[in-house]
Amino acid sequence: MRQFNPDWFKEFGCWLEYSVKLDAVFCLVCYLFKESGQKDAFVTDGYNGWNKKDRLGIHVGGKPNSFHNKALQKCDDLRKPKQSISSAFQPSQKHKIEYRIRLSTSVILAKALLNGALPFRGHDESESSSYKGHFLEFLKLLGELNESIGKVILGNAPGNNQMTSPKIQKDICNCFAQEVLKQIFEELADDVFSILVDESRDISKKEQMAVVLRYVDKHGVIKERFIGLVHVMETSALSLKSGIDDLFSRYNLSLARVRGQGYDGASNMAGEFNGLKALILKDNSSAYYIHCFAHQLQLVVVALANKHDDIWTFFDKVSTLTNVVCASCKRVDMIREKQKEKVQEAIGREEVETGSGLNQELSIARAGDTRWSSHHKTLVRLVQLYPTIIEVLQYIRNSGFNNVHQRQANGIWTYMKAYDFAYYLHLMKHILGITNLLSQALQRKDQDIVNAIQMVNATKQQLQTYRLEGFDSLLKDVASFCEKNEIEIVDMEDEYVNPKQKRKKTNITNRHYYEVENFNTVLDLQLQELDNRFSEVTTELLTCIGSLSPDDNFSAFNVQKILRLAEFYPFDFSYEERESLMIELGNYIIIMRKDGMFANVNGISNLAKRMVETKKHLRYTLVYRLLKLALILPVATASVERCFSSMKHVKTDLRNRMGDDYMNDCCIFYIERDLLANVSADDVMDRFQKMKTRREQL
Repeated sequence: MRQFNPDWFKEFGCWLEYSVKLDAVFCLVCYLFKESGQKDAFVTDGYNGWNKKDRLGIHVGGKPNSFHNKALQKCDDLRKPKQSISSAFQPSQKHKIEYRIRLSTSVILAKALLNGALPFRGHDESESSSYKGHFLEFLKLLGELNESIGKVILGNAPGNNQMTSPKIQKDICNCFAQEVLKQIFEELADDVFSILVDESRDISKKEQMAVVLRYVDKHGVIKERFIGLVHVMETSALSLKSGIDDLFSRYNLSLARVRGQGYDGASNMAGEFNGLKALILKDNSSAYYIHCFAHQLQLVVVALANKHDDIWTFFDKVSTLTNVVCASCKRVDMIREKQKEKVQEAIGREEVETGSGLNQELSIARAGDTRWSSHHKTLVRLVQLYPTIIEVLQYIRNSGFNNVHQRQANGIWTYMKAYDFAYYLHLMKHILGITNLLSQALQRKDQDIVNAIQMVNATKQQLQTYRLEGFDSLLKDVASFCEKNEIEIVDMEDEYVNPKQKRKKTNITNRHYYEVENFNTVLDLQLQELDNRFSEVTTELLTCIGSLSPDDNFSAFNVQKILRLAEFYPFDFSYEERESLMIELGNYIIIMRKDGMFANVNGISNLAKRMVETKKHLRYTLVYRLLKLALILPVATASVERCFSSMKHVKTDLRNRMGDDYMNDCCIFYIERDLLANVSADDVMDRFQKMKTRREQL
């Protein structure tokens, strides 16, 4: 190969490109804008006459209209839009300043509306309209408050450049959404993550699939971020998988980086052979599936109610009570007014505390099989509102306006005045109170799988302790409730009488019936269902993850289990890295147990954050990699459920014709409002200008 002169590139480096393969140089700008039939060596085969430097000058040419100089000018224009022909005819600098003010005002106003999920447009935006919609009305208000803005917006702006059209508004919204997603993907970087997916209908009866990513950021903090809604024509596993593939390709994400899946347990999602879980596992065997813990816990409540006859009867009566009492606004108002009177009387007797937020209006909460914590909330309200509900039922019994409701109210009133109602009310309130604490903890975004398993086990232990020691305290609570509300108390030492067969002797006492055949049986069923529903917490993968826990000075640490955990992720740990991990673990546990900074750390999520704070994640890279893989395993799909709640705020009855892309953009920044706050108007304006050719340049 001939030796070319590098000094050429000092003088002509702005347009010379050297090819190692051909050992020649080309003129880049002329190559980009070459004409057919051009024979110049710098454009066709490359020039390698290294001893003839004057050929470069000949190629450039001495005249401004030479082909090279014209190509160079075209290249400069391409890189600098402000120097294009359309920009050359732009008005003065004053008009550019006015354009910037108009655009920045629209961007700032859009950010405020997006943050509150408020609609932009009005039903009537004509000049004669009394209210033209939030965007135009607020823009007018800003103009009235700020004279410099008022001079350049709306009627004072050019008719074709007011920056207020619906298309401009949607472009600005899309820019905000892209800036929010940019922050999410910068947090994620090229790291691994888990996906949480669920589907629900929007207000216009379109099936929408929400996708949330769970990952660990550079500070060691667990993040669950919403990245988009996908409109799916059907909810089959293949359709959902296709929607995920399209979304991933749009954002340059890869299924190979997925290390966990979280769904609600529906057959199309968690099917063993044809579900979405199985389809993703075919592409990536390390994408381990976790059934949402919160949904499993709710299924425990539903299963208990279906398996025990008396508990089923109790919840059936509670459901009927809700339907009867809440059947009209008048009855709901009666509950509120009567409860208000009772609270005022109690305040007069100084029996209740007063203060901000206390003694609010209450009504019966309707329980739902798919709504977490709803059963517990309903039972708590029944205890609080029992005297008021009895009075309302008495009113319905005597009113006679509706024979069906009258008969239902009579049956419910009779049931609620019985000892059994008070007994099952307090029993289930206590049991659901224990599980409700677990339900609330599972819905935290930063919850990790190890801590979730520990809480499930703690809940089981608490229920077991209540089974052994809680019956007497339950009887005291029930007796106190009965005395307060004039319910006849059952003598536990008397012989139990079966209400269905009153003449037949049972030969057991009331205590035996309520304690053995009800109390113990209900709690045994609850514990059995918890074991059945949460059987996966004993799987080998999750058991190995538990060895990373720092609780009690790393008492659960087990080298063999941690090495086994690394084998579950063959794409993340090579054979050589697994060999190095054994040595690293030996140093890791010695240092960690001696370091006072880690003495009181509980949970692997706190351990990861503390390692980043102390820079130990750089020293023990393989251990920290295992920690991240454990942290990104999903616990619950609460984040996806919150996305659907937000979707109902964005797409309402009055905005039911909102397009899929626009709704997706609105949901992104409404759900991730903490990231929206970090988006600057200048970044949005720059992206807005680069989206397409605009009439004016900033």
